[in-house]
Amino acid sequence: MQNRRLQPGTLWPAMLRQTEHALRCGALQRIQTSQTVLESDGIRFVVRQVSSLIRKEQQRRQTQQRPSANPFLPYEPDLFVADISDTHLALLNKFNVIDNHLLIVTRNFQSQNALLNLADFESLIVCMAEFDGIGFYNAGAAAGASQAHKHLQIVPLPLGVSETTVPIEPILATTLLDGLAQNVPGLPFRHAFARLEPGAAISVDAAPSLLSCYRALLEAVGIQPVEVDGELHQSAPYNLLVTRRWMLLVPRSEERVEGVSINALGFAGSLFVRDAAQMKAIERLGPMAALQRVALPVNALR
Repeated sequence: MQNRRLQPGTLWPAMLRQTEHALRCGALQRIQTSQTVLESDGIRFVVRQVSSLIRKEQQRRQTQQRPSANPFLPYEPDLFVADISDTHLALLNKFNVIDNHLLIVTRNFQSQNALLNLADFESLIVCMAEFDGIGFYNAGAAAGASQAHKHLQIVPLPLGVSETTVPIEPILATTLLDGLAQNVPGLPFRHAFARLEPGAAISVDAAPSLLSCYRALLEAVGIQPVEVDGELHQSAPYNLLVTRRWMLLVPRSEERVEGVSINALGFAGSLFVRDAAQMKAIERLGPMAALQRVALPVNALR
């Protein structure tokens, strides 16, 4: 039986080495980006105009034309960073919109509509212990997932030029009590929020408690497990955000607003557009209103 475990302290340097290699050989391209801060509902959202989104859109259209295509089986060797565990490995995000963006990919095919399991949380925690980042999961195409093969993601903090490491955190700070599945005053869409015990997100031994927290958040927003071909899937799309301090889950209704694709990082206060026209659309709507358009109403039936 194989025992593939990431050695502590090796992920960040491995990611930097592989990024340099991937840039040299052309597997990655330099990101051309500009950042704008838009204040909305007391949050200073970071909105990036990112060149790689155009390439990602092209790749998504090709995948739609070839539904059986899977870039993770086999994965591109020039993007491989590290073995995380017997069940997961780390790859560079070929179409990254933030530097040092990692994909945490299952070795064998599992659906991106599948519920997260203990092995998923163990692998996420291993990565979060290596550097302060925000982990996220786009559960389904309507939640911003562009690949059908299960993968979590993690990017380093801070998320851009905002004064806080995660732009949405000033609103989260209004929830003072510990506990599961709380509603956060100021978030105008359905969600569930939980603060994490100190150290829980960087200790593999705490993975069962994070899994339990995640399941409680799903239940709180009315997302139920559904068996599909022997695998547990979610009954509706959603985004999950995990930091070393908290977990936030947001059910989704739409993937795009005014043509702008929104994934989990949007609910952290970080939005991405591909050109000036999309930037103007977000400026006109306002970032929080854009999130409302792709999420579910607070008072929707559960």
